[in-house]
Amino acid sequence: MKFRKDINGIRAIAVIAVVIFHFNADWLPGGFAGVDVFFVISGFLMTGIIFRGIEHKNFSLFKFYISRANRIIPALAFLCFVLLIFGWFYLTPIDYKALGKHIVSSLGFFSNIVYWRESGYFDASSHGKWLIHTWSLSTEWQFYIIYPVVLVIMQKFISIELLKRTVLIGTILGLVFCSIATYKWPDPSYYLLPTRVWEMTIGGLAYLYPFSLKERNKKLFEAIGLFLIIFSYISFSDKNFWPGYLSIFPVIGTFCIIQAQRKVSFVTGNFIFQKLGTCSYSIYLWHWPITVAIYTFSLDGIYVFLGLALSILLGSLSYRYIEKFKFKNDFIKISSYLRSKPILMVVGISFISGLIFISNGAIFRLSKNLQEMNRSAISAVDDWDYPKYNLKIEGIDVRFIKGTTKKNILFIGASHIEQTYPYSYSSQSKYNIYYVTKNGCFLTKSYKNPHWSCSNIQNYKNIINTIKFDKIVTSMFAFDGYLSKNSSIKKEQIKQRIIEYNEFLYFAKSNSNKVFMILGEPKGLEFDPLQSIRHNLRKFITQEEARENYQLHYDALGKLDQINNINILDPIDYLCEEICKVMDNDFNYYYKDSTHMRSQYAKKALGYLDSILLE
Repeated sequence: MKFRKDINGIRAIAVIAVVIFHFNADWLPGGFAGVDVFFVISGFLMTGIIFRGIEHKNFSLFKFYISRANRIIPALAFLCFVLLIFGWFYLTPIDYKALGKHIVSSLGFFSNIVYWRESGYFDASSHGKWLIHTWSLSTEWQFYIIYPVVLVIMQKFISIELLKRTVLIGTILGLVFCSIATYKWPDPSYYLLPTRVWEMTIGGLAYLYPFSLKERNKKLFEAIGLFLIIFSYISFSDKNFWPGYLSIFPVIGTFCIIQAQRKVSFVTGNFIFQKLGTCSYSIYLWHWPITVAIYTFSLDGIYVFLGLALSILLGSLSYRYIEKFKFKNDFIKISSYLRSKPILMVVGISFISGLIFISNGAIFRLSKNLQEMNRSAISAVDDWDYPKYNLKIEGIDVRFIKGTTKKNILFIGASHIEQTYPYSYSSQSKYNIYYVTKNGCFLTKSYKNPHWSCSNIQNYKNIINTIKFDKIVTSMFAFDGYLSKNSSIKKEQIKQRIIEYNEFLYFAKSNSNKVFMILGEPKGLEFDPLQSIRHNLRKFITQEEARENYQLHYDALGKLDQINNINILDPIDYLCEEICKVMDNDFNYYYKDSTHMRSQYAKKALGYLDSILLE
């Protein structure tokens, strides 16, 4: 395949979007779609390599894999090595331990699975993960492993023409699956291969079924493609379910530009885009760690512009001195492939990273007291005890704790109801306890989480009408979530939520003997073990500061018509005196993040629930 300047130019359009989005999402809210553009390009190039090899009967899986390794691993391995050295001097053990884990997963090309299990891509916590952007490399590499194997096996039984049609059918089915799965399982759909594979195979279709266009039509196709890509960059944001059916815009846009095959184009062929496209892989690698550094060390806004320039500079140097280096890709014996230098890089750096993970981020670097504090922080961030649902009632997912009587309690709400589970489970309450929750959600129908459905708690009538509850417990914590930045819209949203929450309270009181409302717990960056360690934050906040964080809640509370006969519990009254501490005298952190209690603390501190569970 001859060098395609148009494809190189599309790479530039993709990497520019991703880099801008990561440095400041407000500048280009849909810039993350640049990854989808990369996927289409990758599918086009890989399909070309595989089918040419199959048609000429000289395709070698091992040579294909080693060529991909030579292309991808060296620049990635060097970045990981630099981060290991940087982390030794500048990262806290909790961050350094996470880096060790993430390097192993990135070099092993399963980081997409690791990051899916940890959190969503658009979560604030992602800004503390130095290699989260490598999820896309892992997804691509998994495609590289599976795709040629499937094609090689199938071509032994069917003709090349039928094989091409199979790719076409698979692409259509993949799009349908992606469109459904993204709304049903948003986080895994963002990261994992099954919902991304159609983006790569549609690139394959551009190779298998090339259009024969006149020059005038080529310009039209290119214009349509550019419009669809730019439209997706501008019109979509992290509030949209992604990839889903919306990803068809950048994907079809890229498909159109590839099909246009414009050898000479001012847009894709200009000098700047050609240079950026050539270095796009290394720029992509380096830009995100720079973004994380700006976030981690709380650098000023001016560093965003310096970061942009540094991303291009380091990407250019990486391309010139690492990517362009030619590694051997032809070995006589299969066992000889194990001596490939990129593979040895993976083994060596992964081994070092594994040691860093096992040693709790080389915690021995610190003094004794700091070691204790860091150990507490490391254990706290993963200390969350909320099991998978064990009952399904009228379409509602339920965590059920069996009691000794026929009386029932319903805990319903978001993750701040979930955090009470360890205390309820260990309380030996006589009641049967039902937990109906959905994190990041509120009970009112007008409340919309942009990343997943809140129906599990918003359809509260289903379970309350089915089970007779003696007590119903809820929380106001998420009341102010996902409010508009526009003041007039925000005012209307709050008004509507108050109306709908009144409806819930009325319904709950009408269908139970007692209703309890838990107000907000102390919260703030000081409580987040990771942030506390990173920035040496105060080990307390004042009670006054704790209440200031909930002023909107208190205002709404005063406007609730159905507040009468509601038993209100204010955790701040129980957890704080004049100050609200973030840890005990033995350096044990109370919370797992800035707003959620760790289960170890919840089991000890939530005695105010006894009035619900034991009376």
